[in-house]
Amino acid sequence: MNTLISALTNPRDALAQGKLLGPGVALTVVLAMAAQFLSNHYGAPVMLMAILLGIPFHFLSEHETTGPGISYAAKGLLRIGVALLGLRVSLDMVRQIGWSFVLVIALCVAFVILASVFLSRVVGKDRAFGFLTGGSVAICGASAAMAISSILPQRDTAERDLSFTVISVTAFSTLAMVLYPIVADALGLDAHEAGLFLGGTIHDVAQVVGAGYSVSDETGDIATVVKLIRVTMLAPVVLIGALVMRRHAPTGTSRPPLLPGFVGAFLILAALNSFHLVPEAVSAPAATLSRALLVTAVAAVGMKTSLAKLADVGGTAIALLAVQTAVLAGLVLAPLLFGLL
Repeated sequence: MNTLISALTNPRDALAQGKLLGPGVALTVVLAMAAQFLSNHYGAPVMLMAILLGIPFHFLSEHETTGPGISYAAKGLLRIGVALLGLRVSLDMVRQIGWSFVLVIALCVAFVILASVFLSRVVGKDRAFGFLTGGSVAICGASAAMAISSILPQRDTAERDLSFTVISVTAFSTLAMVLYPIVADALGLDAHEAGLFLGGTIHDVAQVVGAGYSVSDETGDIATVVKLIRVTMLAPVVLIGALVMRRHAPTGTSRPPLLPGFVGAFLILAALNSFHLVPEAVSAPAATLSRALLVTAVAAVGMKTSLAKLADVGGTAIALLAVQTAVLAGLVLAPLLFGLL
């Protein structure tokens, strides 16, 4: 973000940054376009395609010509993409669903993240890994994983853990897209309740849309709104996470900012959208740009991932993600089945 601001305010900096970052960023854009093509034509999850296409090109992330641009795409473009997500959410969504269910979703998000931090120690992982995987499951899949990773302390396994989380959470989300509508029907949930369930449990936005509209238009509309409310929770989770990281950072090391710039931008854009100050002619293209930037960032993460190191994560980490997914589904289903809403 700082690189972009510097380039915009100084033409010479813009030219220098373009020469430095251009080759690597161009490569990530090409991979993102390829991933989108595969998604459009074969129905494959675009985030999963982006990271899988990027992994074979890991060697380019270590090349002096392309490395800086790939690193920038993995972090800088990510933050811009997350900030623009603010234009997709508003208080109108909360009113449409009801404050009681929003409270349920907030409590589920908090419980899954806190439980994940605790369970990560049980399976031999650090707390950062628990926060990363728990946040991605509880909030919005790959997008949440990318945003949370940007505030975590530097670790040798950071890129490996992020790639593992993006791949695994997208796979679980795709499986949920297929299975959860069947579960909703078997449990006798009506169209409204099914929308609440699907939107409150499936990890990625695209899979929520796919699952919801496979049931009915009403279910799809409700599921999408609930999912975007979960996206809104990314900002406070990242903010609280950054505060905790600052508090526990070792003396003498760099600490995360008190309010990450992209989180502040997310909140500002969400507030503007809530007061209907952003015209549709701006918000619609911004939503498309946000998704494109996030896919590009995921492709860059894939390019920075070593396949050999990815295999070191282990089966216990996959089991942890499975437990997180099942717990979230159970927590959201309980009030629906017992008529508490």
